[in-house]
Amino acid sequence: MPHLERSIMIEGDPEAVYKIGKNLEEYPQFMPDVESVKILEKNENQAVSEWITNVEGTPIIWKEKDTFLDDQLEIHYKLIEGDLEKFEGEWRFLREEMKTKVILTVDYDFGMPSLTELIGPTLELKVKENCDMMLEAMKKKIEKKNEGAAV
Repeated sequence: MPHLERSIMIEGDPEAVYKIGKNLEEYPQFMPDVESVKILEKNENQAVSEWITNVEGTPIIWKEKDTFLDDQLEIHYKLIEGDLEKFEGEWRFLREEMKTKVILTVDYDFGMPSLTELIGPTLELKVKENCDMMLEAMKKKIEKKNEGAAV
C-alpha cells in the first residue's frame, strides 16, 4: 500500500496556519481539485466530512472522519466510505524559525490490485501532484492573507 509524505514551508504562525487547515469547509474556495466538502457531523475534536474532488476529470467521492489535535497542531483523517479502499493520513503544522512547516501524509489503496499493478506509478504521481496542489493552495491562501494584514 503506497505511503506519501509531502511538505511545504509557509510564512505564518503555526496556530494560524493550523486554524485554516482545520476549516475543511473552505478548502473548495482555494483548492482547485476540491469541488466540495460538506460537514456531516462535528464536535470540538472531530468531524465527519463528505468530499468531492476532481482529479484529471474524474470525480472521486468519499466520507472521512477528521480528528483535530489542537494541542499538537495535527489533523488526522481516515476514510469511512467512498471510491477508495483506504485513504488516511495526517496534516502536521510545525514551527521552524519564523515559519510553519506543513507536512501532509497519505496512505492509500485504490482497492483494485490489477489496476494498481498496471498504472501504479501513474496513480502515485497523481496523488503526489494532488498533495502538492493542496499544500501550494494553502500556502497561497495564508501568505496572501498575511500580506493583506501587513498593509
